[in-house]
Amino acid sequence: QVQLVESGGGLVQAGGSLRLSCAPSGSIVSINVMNWYRQAPGMQRELVAGINWGGSRNYADSVKGRFTISRDNAKSTMYLQMNSLKPEDTAVYYCHTDRVCSGYGCAYNLFGQGTQVTVSS
Repeated sequence: QVQLVESGGGLVQAGGSLRLSCAPSGSIVSINVMNWYRQAPGMQRELVAGINWGGSRNYADSVKGRFTISRDNAKSTMYLQMNSLKPEDTAVYYCHTDRVCSGYGCAYNLFGQGTQVTVSS
């Protein structure tokens, strides 16, 4: 069973930067749209940014101009460069894909375990 694994979270001061990464745990055949979601305590999970295989991107209004999503299709890896971080960006960040296929079949609507991002004021 393929899993998505995030890395790169941590504690940073307001105005600082972090770079998140997400990659499948094993060998895959293909991975479709990849997204970053986040969930703050007591809040619903929200879409932060998404990118398709061709590189088309979309962002939540709250992160436009500060966050950049990218992917390396050769490595099946997605990144989120987060600049000018604010305390309100504090949340658990989750990697997501709508479809990932390996030699064992395909998994749909798959989330990773999440990585904590904490921005201090």
